[in-house]
Order: sequence, then C-alpha cells, then structure tokens
Amino acid sequence: MKNNLLFIFFITLSFYAQTNTEIHVFDIKKIGENYVLENGKNISNNSGYDSQPYFYDHSKVIFASSRNGNTDIALYDLKQKKAELYYISNTENGGEYSPQKIPNSKNISAVRLDNDGLQRLYSYHYKTKKSKELIPELKVAYPAWFDKNTLVSSVIVNDSLHLIISDIRKKTNITVAKMVGRSVHSIPNSTLMSFISKENEQYWLLKSVNPKTKEIKTITSVGKTEDVAWLPDGTLLIPKQAKIYKFNPKTDKQPSLFFSFTDENINNISRMAVNADGTKLAIVAEVSPRYLAEAQLKGYNSRDINAFLKPFAQNVKVYRFPNTLSYEGLEKMRENYASFFKNTPDLHCEILNRIVYKDKVIDHELVTANGRTFKAVAIYTIKNGKIASVTFM
Repeated sequence: MKNNLLFIFFITLSFYAQTNTEIHVFDIKKIGENYVLENGKNISNNSGYDSQPYFYDHSKVIFASSRNGNTDIALYDLKQKKAELYYISNTENGGEYSPQKIPNSKNISAVRLDNDGLQRLYSYHYKTKKSKELIPELKVAYPAWFDKNTLVSSVIVNDSLHLIISDIRKKTNITVAKMVGRSVHSIPNSTLMSFISKENEQYWLLKSVNPKTKEIKTITSVGKTEDVAWLPDGTLLIPKQAKIYKFNPKTDKQPSLFFSFTDENINNISRMAVNADGTKLAIVAEVSPRYLAEAQLKGYNSRDINAFLKPFAQNVKVYRFPNTLSYEGLEKMRENYASFFKNTPDLHCEILNRIVYKDKVIDHELVTANGRTFKAVAIYTIKNGKIASVTFM
C-alpha cells in the first residue's frame, strides 16, 4: 500500500443528512500544473436539501432535491441555464435519491425511499417516467453503474454498508466487501471501480474492485474522508471544509491544494461529480452559517417555538461567556423558551451587527422584553448543518 497514512490529517466527515445544502457547478481550467475553478453557479438555489449531483451528459446535471415536502429528481440544463424539477415519478409516499444515467440508455436509475421504510433501486423511463424495480431484494443506498448490466453499490445490511456487485440481467448479487462508505466511482481509463473501506477504525482506505474478477486492491489511505471524485487523468479530488485537495496515486507522494473557496456559502464540501471530459465540477456544500442564525432569529421574533428550535442540533449546548455550561439539549431549550415566548408579547431582537467567520456567527443584538431594552451578544457555532452551541455575553 502506498503512503498508508497519507490523508490522516483530513477531518472526520460525519455520515449525516445535511439540512440545507446547495449544488454549485464550476468550469475547470488547468494552467500549467495548477487548476482554477471559474464561472461558479448555484444550480439548485433551494432552501432545503440538494445533493448527489450526476452529469447526465455534458450540459445537464441531475440531482436529488427536497422541495414541498418531497425529495425528487431535479434537472439543470447548463446551456439553457434553466433548472426544473424533473418529476420522474409521482411518489407521494416517498422520494428519490442518488440519480444516475443508466449506461447505453437515456433512462435514469434512482434509489426510492418510501415513507414506510421500503428502500429499493428503480429505473425510470426518460420520457414516460414509468418506473421499474431493478433489484427487489437489496436495500441499495449508494449505487454506481459499471456497465448497463452491472451495478456496484453500497447496500444497507443490518446497521452497516456492504459493497455488492449486482448483475441486473442474471439477477445475481455478490458481496465483495463489508463496512464500506458511500463513495463509489468508476476509475477513469480502467476497468475498475473505487470505494471507501472502513474496516480500519483509525483511518479509511480507498480501494479498487474489478467487477468482473472481483479482485480488490488498496489504492491509498483517505483518513476519515467520506467523499472523493476522479478527474479523467486519474487524479483524486478530496474535499476538506471549504477546500479541495488533489492527489494522483500513480505520481504523487502527498496531496496538494486543488482549489480553496472564499465564498461564505461554500462550507463543508461533501458530494462531488466531474463530467466526462473533466471540464466541469459539481460540488455539494452547506450554505453560510448566517442562514441558520437568521432562521432562529425569525422564530424568536415571531415567538414561534418550533421555527425557533428548527436550526438547533438535538444536543445543543448553551453557555454563558466564556465557557460556563447553562444547559444542554433541545428539549431543555424548548422548556426554557416556550413559556418565555408565551408570556412576552413585546419580545423583539434587532441585529446591530453580524459577523460570519468560518463556522461561527457573532450577533450584536438589541433586545426588547417586558418593557426593557438592552444589548447582548450571541455566538453561534455551526456543525453538521445545525447550531451546535450558543454562547451568550
């Protein structure tokens, strides 16, 4: 194994459902040995969950998008600069995830998760949008096509993910690895697929599998990085917060910076996709922390306890500056604020100044309550798309 501790410095990326993510697409330009990302555009532009982008062709991106209470497949045409919800089914009791184009076909595959917990992989006719169950016996989570008849996917088995190779035509399913991650991709210019092995608790390994021979080899360590993508020349892209690193397993000894984002609306990059010729990159990123701070403020000023609590993590911690813990947990916060909202009809908070720095939002507030007006400072720390802690001054 080459450089088995190579990516140990990367932060742990938790396996969670992001609450407010957007999909951005950039042009990739290579200047000498360096890369530049240009002409960035938010193609989802949605206040909910948007993730799992896939280049349907050179100019179209499909992705999972949660709107109006359902998660459906959205399609964005980069040429026409037009986004539309592409309802490939009328699944009122569930939603679709992980959309991909089926090789040698115009049709799309997607994981459908019904409200009753049934999770299966379906194909959807591109024009008629009629669906067909592809693998009835497996709870597919993260699929990747090798060819039109062969699927390599992370499948939910008990409480973990197993890597299973399915022959759609022969209706066979073979488990080749256990304790794997969600990132499964074709390796450019090869007959191999890559996947994340989590068998080692200290650091995860990027491995390759030959879907025909089932042979598995280790490529490199990825620390605790959950997501990767491949450029056509065999270079790996690995995200870390608001940066992307590059590493070619055949030529590089250590990773180097691919691109660093300065837009505050690009945080904690997760899923990535590259088009066939390597000229465009799609990324999934959390929006600016200011949106969570603003959401709780609106709930506070309207004295709507549910709207106020929505941006906070289940185990939120509330401190008095600098580090005295006042209480912990969403239910305790509900208990503290519900009666306060009910009994304070003149409650209002005006933001005098707001600073956003990395994962923190610092609000200088002018608060009115029970006929009094006073100034306060609140420091919000964001983690995994939720407000993880608040410190009051």
